[in-house]
Amino acid sequence: MAVSVLPQTCAPVRVWLRLGHAVYLGPALNLGPHSTAIACLGVGLDAPFTVRSDGGPDLTVRSFLFRARVRHQIRDSTGRMLYCYFDPTSTRMSRCLGGMQRVVGGFGTDHGHEARLIDLATRDEVDVERLLAAASIPVPDLADARIAHAAARIRADPARPQRAEAAARQVGLSRSQFLRKFSDQTGTSFRRYVQWVRMLRVAEALAHGHDFTRAAADAGFASPSHLTGTFRSMFGLTPTALTALNPRIVLDEAGHDR
Repeated sequence: MAVSVLPQTCAPVRVWLRLGHAVYLGPALNLGPHSTAIACLGVGLDAPFTVRSDGGPDLTVRSFLFRARVRHQIRDSTGRMLYCYFDPTSTRMSRCLGGMQRVVGGFGTDHGHEARLIDLATRDEVDVERLLAAASIPVPDLADARIAHAAARIRADPARPQRAEAAARQVGLSRSQFLRKFSDQTGTSFRRYVQWVRMLRVAEALAHGHDFTRAAADAGFASPSHLTGTFRSMFGLTPTALTALNPRIVLDEAGHDR
């Protein structure tokens, strides 16, 4: 089922959401320094862009893999950008081909399907399924079913209180063991994964026409200001700034592992 905020002809910005994954297609925007909660592939559709990351050199690239929890800023960007966010617990992602062809300063650049991604994303009719298939990158295999179970519980009801102690107890691990295993297997922290899933719930609420106050409450944020602060730190702009662009949000309610 697809739910759209605006007709496509009125929306220069498009966002596709599915359980755990998100795709953004639109202008580069003037994003402040931020760190993503999960891995994100960025592609300059019209021109290269420069990335400044903590712990790494400035890199001018056409495609770049943003690692989870690494603060970065995009500079000297023009035209449109494609951002694909990958849920680290998805077995679908681990089965797909793709990946970065070069590593510089610990960061992956030059996606193997870069030219195809640009072609698919710049067509009049964007097939997001084909886009995700081309963009998909290998992710850690969640060999420990306990971590996969904990992540599934978060996705099922992100608004409820999410406590590491309780999650660890439910899967029979100590808090320290659980947090270490979660980070090792997903590439992000338990707290940041919760934030990411709650952001998806906010986007779903907005797609259904709810305001920020209700969206924040339904997703488990303490207040709209809590949502705004978390959104800015994760994406480099406020949710109000994004919605001012009148994005077309499409919800894909298919299964998590598609």
